Amino acid sequence: MRVLVVEDDGGLASVLERGLTRAGYVVDVVGTAERAIGHALAYEYDVAVIDWRLPQMSGVELIGVLRDRHINTPVVMLTARDTTADRIQGLDAGADDYVVKPFDFNELLARLRALQRRPAQSLAPRLEVGEISYDPAVHEATLHGETIVLTGIERGILELLLRRFPSVVTRREIAIHVWDDEADVVGSNTIDVHLARLRSKLGESSTQIETVRGVGYRLVAPKDVDSGSQ
Repeated sequence: MRVLVVEDDGGLASVLERGLTRAGYVVDVVGTAERAIGHALAYEYDVAVIDWRLPQMSGVELIGVLRDRHINTPVVMLTARDTTADRIQGLDAGADDYVVKPFDFNELLARLRALQRRPAQSLAPRLEVGEISYDPAVHEATLHGETIVLTGIERGILELLLRRFPSVVTRREIAIHVWDDEADVVGSNTIDVHLARLRSKLGESSTQIETVRGVGYRLVAPKDVDSGSQ
């Protein structure tokens, strides 16, 4: 899944980028509110981590701008400000959670996972379609209850298809959510190669990845197959 990090401290931004990447996220890091707004308008993020103190515009003001533009990406605010009044100000501005510096990175990851599970975001703790199941918290996919060994890219594609089921996911959406630079893969056969490998690993499943020509891909559950939706 894709996360936007808005942090002007280069050292902390680097730590966040490395840690989140290791945790399986595709990470975009920007250092100003202006760039953050541009990214938020261009991409669909699953979650954002925003520092309070930013140059020119504060993180609180940035969140207000995002909400005014109907960008409802869940936001964790990072700040050294830990008074009750500060927390209230951040939450009232539209932040979904609040993490005080210095923080434990594992706690931050747990808070991000909690935001992704919120019903308001139509996200479930475990994603299931047919006999395919995926647990975002531990990045584990199973088929008929048995673990499937997937690469990071395959996990990202499968998770996105499960989250969007039964809707079609476009090639560009897959590229944006799974790759750091979607421009490198949208016009190539890279996505097709990884989807072919994923299909092979799901070979024993009656839930299939269907190609919708000219549009993208979707998961088709057994009942859809039986009804002749293909």
